[in-house]
Amino acid sequence: MHRTTANRIFRDRREAGAALAAALSGLAGDAPVVLALPRGGVPVAAEIARALHAPLDVLLVRKVGAPGNPEFGMGAVAEGGVRVLDRDTIRALMISVEELDRSIERATAELADQLQRYRRGRPAIELAGRTAIVVDDGVATGGTASAALRAVRARGAQRVVLAVPVGSRQAVERLRPEADEVVCLNVPADLRAVGAWYRDFGQTSDAEVAELLERAAAATVGPDGGADPPPDPPIARAVEIPATGGVVLAGDLQRPPDARGLVIFAHGSGSSRHSPRNRHVAALLGEAGLATLLIDLLTRAEEHDRRNVFDIALLAQRLGDATAWAAGEPDLADLPVGYFGASTGGGAALVAAAAVGDRVRAVVSRGGRPDLAHPVLDRVRAPTLLIVGEDDQVVLDLNREALAVLDGASRLAIVPGATHLFEEPGALDAVARLAGDWFLEHLTSAVG
Repeated sequence: MHRTTANRIFRDRREAGAALAAALSGLAGDAPVVLALPRGGVPVAAEIARALHAPLDVLLVRKVGAPGNPEFGMGAVAEGGVRVLDRDTIRALMISVEELDRSIERATAELADQLQRYRRGRPAIELAGRTAIVVDDGVATGGTASAALRAVRARGAQRVVLAVPVGSRQAVERLRPEADEVVCLNVPADLRAVGAWYRDFGQTSDAEVAELLERAAAATVGPDGGADPPPDPPIARAVEIPATGGVVLAGDLQRPPDARGLVIFAHGSGSSRHSPRNRHVAALLGEAGLATLLIDLLTRAEEHDRRNVFDIALLAQRLGDATAWAAGEPDLADLPVGYFGASTGGGAALVAAAAVGDRVRAVVSRGGRPDLAHPVLDRVRAPTLLIVGEDDQVVLDLNREALAVLDGASRLAIVPGATHLFEEPGALDAVARLAGDWFLEHLTSAVG
């Protein structure tokens, strides 16, 4: 559905938000969540959230810049691992998979930093089964809003409404199929610029965004009309892990309250702890009650030597160092440990599991290279789940061969229609579900 009203000039974003709130008043009974695109969308959304007695949160989208020209967009990333890529542009610029991954990781890291500034440790609001109202101060091309709408769908919202004070005709038409309803108050024949439809279109600061969110969080009202107490947020911190050879590894730790286990990630060649795929899986494992540790197994200096990227023995040693470090941390020491390895990281995880023995209770490999661990596969005692895309035929054959050598408790899971990077819609979520079930089964039994 698509609703518009007559064209008008707004005094400022607050007045635009009040006008949108009136147009959205019929949604108040759906107990919606209001999601703002920072920064300009937040003052607009704050008025809507206040009028509908709805919780307010941000929905971040970052541009993926072209190598050597970061201002030229090849697509966008959004919270939850959602990506919208311009494949025609990527092909025209002859961007390699490695260059694209680095650009995505850079945007993902910037997104994570921005989230920390805005939410200040508060968890994202749960969207599963709810109505989500996505708000910005206007849409010109619709690229950012498109990524935002897909991110909301990926988080399980039952109904998605896009609400903007003004938008170009082309953008509104582009976005209409991606939302259940588009509410746009102005659709001028000639948009010119979003700011032309406001008398005051001053820049919204980060401090104002954080203040509006904090104020809304303090006044959040639940679906039953009473105050909705915020859940205990996960403990999140950057960590430094001492490793063999005197180096220090950088890591990101997330530990939810009452964590049931710790999953340590081993990323693939050419990737890092900022990998959007691994971060997406880690976020979903966190929602399942598992602590996650994303680490860079190589230092920045070591990454420049490509031989290190494929030095499975070195990577496995570093993974073992991280396992030993976790055993000495008071908030992690009692948690059973699992490994999640991707691509070459899958080989490193298996070699490390063979070396540390009973300290690792479960292994999951996503599109992994178990052939790189072939000499020690028969010494891996941790139950291992090998997850491979149906259309990743070479890697699938390698994993079938490895399964014949691994312990009988191990399994092979094939994700239908998926390729090596699991970029297909829903493929990475399937990986996360399979991994979460595997870790919960084997790590929980370890402490039960």
